[in-house]
Amino acid sequence: MKLSVIILNYNVKYFLELCLKSVEKAIRTIDGEIIVVDNASNDDSCEMVRSKFPKVKLIENHDNLGFSKGNNIGVAMAKGEYLCILNPDTVVAEDTFIELIEFYAQTKNTGIVGCQLIDGKGNYLPESKRNIPTPIISLKKMLGMDKSYYANYLDKDEVGIVDVFVGAFMFLKSKTYNEVGGFDEDYFMYGEDIDLSYKIKKAGYTNYYYGKTSLVHFKGESTMKNSVYAKRFHNAMQIFYKKHFKSNVIFNAVVWLGIKVLQLTKNTKEDKVPLIESTYVFTEKLDNSVAEKLNQPIHSYLDLKTQLSQNSMLVYDCDIIDFKTIISDMKQKSKQVNCVFRFLLKSSNFIIGSDSSSSRGVVEKF
Repeated sequence: MKLSVIILNYNVKYFLELCLKSVEKAIRTIDGEIIVVDNASNDDSCEMVRSKFPKVKLIENHDNLGFSKGNNIGVAMAKGEYLCILNPDTVVAEDTFIELIEFYAQTKNTGIVGCQLIDGKGNYLPESKRNIPTPIISLKKMLGMDKSYYANYLDKDEVGIVDVFVGAFMFLKSKTYNEVGGFDEDYFMYGEDIDLSYKIKKAGYTNYYYGKTSLVHFKGESTMKNSVYAKRFHNAMQIFYKKHFKSNVIFNAVVWLGIKVLQLTKNTKEDKVPLIESTYVFTEKLDNSVAEKLNQPIHSYLDLKTQLSQNSMLVYDCDIIDFKTIISDMKQKSKQVNCVFRFLLKSSNFIIGSDSSSSRGVVEKF
């Protein structure tokens, strides 16, 4: 088998369904499998997978075992030469895996390959490519001065060597994953993707960023907007430095200071969501049940080149428009007009999207 896609789910049923639809299309011409590991969701995620995606291998954990252990359980069941660690709140293009397999064949000694992530507003997510976090870089990140945290020496559309990737999307060979022991289960959440990236780099492999293909990551990377998140990040980095650098005294001191500063500032800045003044639905036929959930006036088209007004909502019918086209259109239109985007799944009776890279998103059922 060529590819195993591992998706760890926890209470995001609707996003998982959209993700699975995109992945099924992306492996249509590949000898591949999809493995969903559910960490004891209580939102009927498992029932949805069983009823709508019978070919998907479903593993139901009885407890929330965390990101690392959950993914390791999925990988243990995988039969593919390649692995893709994928978040459930993502949408991949139809040719994403094909391009990355071809890229692997053209390079040598390759470790992890990451690609370009955009949020639900069509904006590039800088966590698509990151540097190894030194104590000073980590502190700057916590304080919002995060330019050195990301691999900004490489343009978002380029291809090149990058050390660290986010766990929302990691593409690599199964033997490489197993050689370094997979995700370290000392991490429950946060830091495990940095750890895996660094372990693979230390093992002598080269990690690559492949900016020629993009996927949507609805949630994006949560901002450091409160002390709770800061403490979690701090704890993850403590584990990382203890394992790999054998010294974290300075890090503890500077991050403790950073947490105190965050507690005083209480920064709660959120992305601004535009006021929706009109809606454009790209579909063959707009059903009344869908129209009732949308802001008036509503314009229905099939041509994505239609001239749009500012403060608009764009709704894509996923049964009519392929995911690669949708992702490309989001990236383009996000630079032209002030708008938000939605994915329409008529067969499942819901519309889904996200207007902020720091929140999980919205679902409208009809």
